[in-house]
Amino acid sequence: MDSKTTAGEQFLSAGLGREELVRLALDMLHQTMVHHVFWFKEAQHQFGFEKALAIMGEVYERNLTLQMHRLGKTLDFKVKGGLPEAFLELPPERLGELIRAFSLNWLATDGLWFQEVEARQGMLDAKRCNDSCWVWFAQFEAWSIKRRIRLSDKPGLDGLKQALRLRMYAAINRETIVEGPDSISLYNNDCRVQSARKDKGMEDYPCKSAGLQEYSNFASAIDERITTRCLACPPDGHPPEWFCGWEFRLREGTGE
Repeated sequence: MDSKTTAGEQFLSAGLGREELVRLALDMLHQTMVHHVFWFKEAQHQFGFEKALAIMGEVYERNLTLQMHRLGKTLDFKVKGGLPEAFLELPPERLGELIRAFSLNWLATDGLWFQEVEARQGMLDAKRCNDSCWVWFAQFEAWSIKRRIRLSDKPGLDGLKQALRLRMYAAINRETIVEGPDSISLYNNDCRVQSARKDKGMEDYPCKSAGLQEYSNFASAIDERITTRCLACPPDGHPPEWFCGWEFRLREGTGE
């Protein structure tokens, strides 16, 4: 690019109109996200999952500040403490709506991946990809929450209860956590996916294989002493008031 040519003029000279420029900008955001993931996956391959998470934690914090300041300068919004000031001024209710919107977008992305793999490769491969994805994502989500609320290395069942309430699924589904004398149980009372199928007169989606990976890996990433037992999950039969249930305990002899 010539030193006297702006970035906008450069792309306009390539024959890109306003809509195409918008799509290019959003595509570059997507490329940045995917490149971030590729870096993480290669670090995981080279150094292992735990070290890759530690590296990513440092990269994320520094990168967030850098990107917010650059975007603020470009789009003319104020940044405070590395965060958009407009977000900091939102009331808690609006922030809750924003978190729910992000969570719904995450679920939609997950569903679109499943549908496309199923369309191209069949249901078996789609379920296999889905289950494997949950092995890694559940651990990552637990790490993210644990880090954000500063849980200790072994926070026990109390820590798990806190973390379960901060998952993206918690912003989408209606869930109940029941405490026992030496356990906690989570019941998914209104699953967005299963409820939608029910409204269409469809059978439950058999998600037990993915759920076993999801909940067991999430719980053990919060505290390696925690064990997970499936109470019921489709294709299992279940009562009308919940779709799936999961029980969490500390392994015997480990203590709180």
